[in-house]
Amino acid sequence: MMTRRICPVPFLVLLVLQGAILVCGKANFRQIEKKILDSIIGPGRYDSRIRPHGINNTDGPALVRVNIYIRSISEIDDVRMEYSVQLTFREQWRDERLQFDDMGGQVRYLTLTDPDRIWKPDLFFSNEKEGHFHNIIMPNVLLRIYPNGDVLYSIRISLVLSCPMDLKFYPLDKQTCSIVMASYGYTTEDLVFLWKEGDPVQVTKNLHLPRFTLERFFTDYCTSRTNTGEYSCLKVDLLFKREFSYYLIQIYIPCCMLVIVSWVSFWLDQNAVPARVSLGVTTLLTMATQTSGINASLPPVSYTKAIDVWTGVCLTFVFGALLEFALVNYASRSDAHKKSAKEQQKKQWELEHAALEADHLEDGATTFAMKPLVHHHGDLHAEKMRQCEVHMKSPKVNLCRRWMNRFPSRSKRIDVISRIFFPLMFALFNLVYWTTYLFREDKEE
Repeated sequence: MMTRRICPVPFLVLLVLQGAILVCGKANFRQIEKKILDSIIGPGRYDSRIRPHGINNTDGPALVRVNIYIRSISEIDDVRMEYSVQLTFREQWRDERLQFDDMGGQVRYLTLTDPDRIWKPDLFFSNEKEGHFHNIIMPNVLLRIYPNGDVLYSIRISLVLSCPMDLKFYPLDKQTCSIVMASYGYTTEDLVFLWKEGDPVQVTKNLHLPRFTLERFFTDYCTSRTNTGEYSCLKVDLLFKREFSYYLIQIYIPCCMLVIVSWVSFWLDQNAVPARVSLGVTTLLTMATQTSGINASLPPVSYTKAIDVWTGVCLTFVFGALLEFALVNYASRSDAHKKSAKEQQKKQWELEHAALEADHLEDGATTFAMKPLVHHHGDLHAEKMRQCEVHMKSPKVNLCRRWMNRFPSRSKRIDVISRIFFPLMFALFNLVYWTTYLFREDKEE
């Protein structure tokens, strides 16, 4: 029985024919796109100077829906009060003049490589300081035209926007920076901007800021009226919370350490003048340098900031420790003067007493110190009353005074009191400071 071979040639021919049909189909599709574009924006068919009609082809204002995608926020500058942001900006509107036949669903949309050939809204960023488009490798611009006349315009831009800041609670503050978009020439009678329904603002998940955290954002309308009319406006408020850990390590802990180091002077001997003076002056200059370095990184505002309160009080404590040594030194010299006066007086009394004894010995007179044999009744009663008063007052002796009596000199007492007073006052200040600012932050939230 013989077997028949099937020739593979017809099968290859079929594949070639299908490929040719596909190639011709693609070529025809590109021709269809060209014909559609020529029919809607060809010479004499479309005027980009005229805005689209309103809803349902009326004379009302053209509605433009906006949404943005925040790609990155690179820097928030406290001194210049500005921040840099890169975003993808999208606008969508309907232009009935751009409607076309989708060929039974074959043409979903047309991509236009020259966006200047159609009308676009005259939106601008009102709080912009600097900005530029991205043109590497090609201009990052997308424009699509849908069969029903909808137009999608998307572009990637980088902006430096102003951000007025309130630094009263710096560095325990929160700042609200805005992106404000408005119409430049068209009033609300001709053009109205609207936020896209459902998630009008998107933020990248990989957003990392060195000193801030983006807590949340809000969208709002900010339609403004000027002498030339009323203009549609959109606004995005970005709420940034400042990261406190950096300032805790760089500012607060070093200031606390400087204040505590200044207290070492209270434990040094009052006669160690060079050591105590050097310690006080060194801590004072270091604290002043720390304060000037902090203020150099901030704008010169007219109000008092939270960091100014902290550095000012810390500087006051360090300066107070230096003044305390001046008071101790003065008290020490005063105590020494009184002690020398007493010693001189005692010495003079001893000399006089010795001279009297010498005079008595020379005269041959013998003196006897005898107690009286008879006591008067009044003297006995007065002595008993004094003994009773001593016994009555002894339980009521002030413990603080008894403890202070252990230190006979006033200079030593000042040092001992300072060892307790300065830490207590600094702890009280910390309690008031952190309670005030942290509870204030909770109330704002």
